[in-house]
Formats: sequence, C-alpha cells, structure tokens
Amino acid sequence: MHYAVIMAGGVGSRFWPSSRKNKPKQFLNLIGERSMIQETVDRITPLIPAERILIITNDSYVDLVKEQLPDVPHENIIGEPVARNTAPCVAIAAAILQKRDPSATMVVLPADHYITKESKFREILLSGINVAEAGPNLITIGITPHRPETGYGYIQMNEEVAFDGSHPVHEVKTFAEKPDLKTAVSFLESGDFLWNSGMFIWKAKTILDQFYTHLPAIYREVEAFDAAADRDMSKAIETFYHGVMSISIDYGIMEKAETVFVVPGEFGWSDVGSWMAVYELGEKDEHGNVNDDSSVVFQKSVNCMVRMNSEKLVAMVGLHGIAVVETNDTLLICNLDEAQEVKSVVDQLEEQDLSRFK
Repeated sequence: MHYAVIMAGGVGSRFWPSSRKNKPKQFLNLIGERSMIQETVDRITPLIPAERILIITNDSYVDLVKEQLPDVPHENIIGEPVARNTAPCVAIAAAILQKRDPSATMVVLPADHYITKESKFREILLSGINVAEAGPNLITIGITPHRPETGYGYIQMNEEVAFDGSHPVHEVKTFAEKPDLKTAVSFLESGDFLWNSGMFIWKAKTILDQFYTHLPAIYREVEAFDAAADRDMSKAIETFYHGVMSISIDYGIMEKAETVFVVPGEFGWSDVGSWMAVYELGEKDEHGNVNDDSSVVFQKSVNCMVRMNSEKLVAMVGLHGIAVVETNDTLLICNLDEAQEVKSVVDQLEEQDLSRFK
C-alpha cells in the first residue's frame, strides 16, 4: 500500500515578513485561498487518503497542522524537537510506516510547492510508485526545465529504461548542485538535465536498507527508535532526533545509491522559493503589476507587487520590479530581482537584537 510523507518543518525565511517563526511559509495562503500545506494534501488525497498521510513538522507547529489539516489523524503528525535536515525526517517516517505496514511504499513531498496540473502530477506519482514497487528502486521526480535556472539543483538522466507505465522512466546518471548561469545554459541545451524537485518515491524497506549501507549511524538510531517506540513514542522521537546527524537525503543517500531512477514531469510546478515566485504566479494588470486586493495606485510603475495587511492606500510612482509586503508590525520593500536576499534580513535580526520580528 502507498503512503504520503509530507515534510513541513521549514521556517520559510525568504518569505519574511509574512513567514514568521510562529507561522512559516507552509501555513500561509501565498497563492490561492488555501495554505500551501493544505493544497499539498488536497492534491494528493485523490491518490492517497488522509489516513495514510504522515506530516513531519517542527514540534512547535504540530497544533497548526492539526488546525489546518483536521482530516489527518493526530498520530500521523510527528513533531521534530530539533531540525536535522531531510535524511532523519525520511528515516523516521520510513521506520514508522514499516512498523505499520511492512510493504509500505512512501511518496515523500515538500509541503510548500505549487502545482497547477494536479491530475498530471498524480499520474506521474503513480508511475513512480509502480517503479518503486517493482524492486529496490529509489525514484525522484524531475522537472523539465524551460530556462537556465541557477536556483535549483539538477539531475542528469541516462537513456529511458523499460518499465510498465504511462510515463517515461530514466536511470539517473548524476546529481548536480546549483550551477552558475553558464553551466545552467549548458544543462538546458544538452536536453538530458532536469530540475531536482525534492520529491521522492520508494518502499520503506528499500530506503531503510540504503540508510544501513550509506548512513549507518542514522540506521542505528532507527533501530533504537524501533525498540523504544512501542513503550513511549514521544520519548523515542526525542531521543532519535537528538542522536542523529543533520544531513540531506540527496547528499546522504541519493548521490551514492545505485538503483536511482527519475520520472520527468511537466505539471505546472514551482517551489515558490521567494517573493519573485509569488509575483510570477500572481495575476497581473496590463503593466505587469500584481495587487493582492490592496488599495494601490500604480503610476508609471511596472512589474511591481503589493501585499498589504492594512487598509492603507499605497501609491507606487516611477518604480520597476519592486515588492511591498506589510504585516501588523513589519514592512518589507525590496527589488524582486533581489528577493532571495530577504533571508539575510532574518539572519540580521538576531544580530541587531530584533529577534522579536523573526
């Protein structure tokens, strides 16, 4: 049987000031009327019902998850006492699922992606599930690139391999880190590179075997967790997270494993990585401006975005590519081309004794 594991522990610092420590990006309505984690669950439930969805989040967000996802059983919401990157998150989810169902197949998804072609997305996931259930295979979903993007990692694929399914499947040749522009252009021109979406599919047993081989220290903590979970699940989770290293699943396993496959997809995907992405996905007027139902006058201003939390009138005069984002206690004004740098503002708040605004 297949299950979904949704990773929802991030702090979303590139979306400050809307994304804050007490309510980060995945719990916000950045695009549309539902929060990003709600939309993630909504699009997966036609394939995997709520009772088979695990949410791995920060301890402090467990109540938020319960509030936003009332159909997900409370025992399926796992709070991380400390952040340890994606590999420990995957390991504990696999251990929990294998205990419940020794033949479990896991679809691992970030909580904060945006997808427009949802039925196509589910078709591709189902193809990946079929490959995962055909053997000890690790599957990732690759996005067909349409620009030389320097903000994503890349996957280089080999020739297509034969699997029964409606979508092509390729062996993975190599993973590449975020490239410079020249390298990104060469990736795009080669035709055999995909964007790394951070979505994975495998059997719980398969990925645990990979931990045994490539991350034995984490595997030992999984064994200890298994032994202790029946007595006291909360304590077992606490002990596990304080005992494991912080490492990503890509670096720890995917780049080292042998039976790794990629299913290419084009289903209107965005990782919504900055305010620029929100602008790009927003509804624009004839001058390319995006206004989130605020009172705004645009005068000789193009390609700007305004999101206000109050009824103030905003006048944008002679501006190009500027974002204005207001909350109850903060105001961000930034060049959309520099939106990735918003994260550095959050880093500075601690240094300047302004952590109350994080």
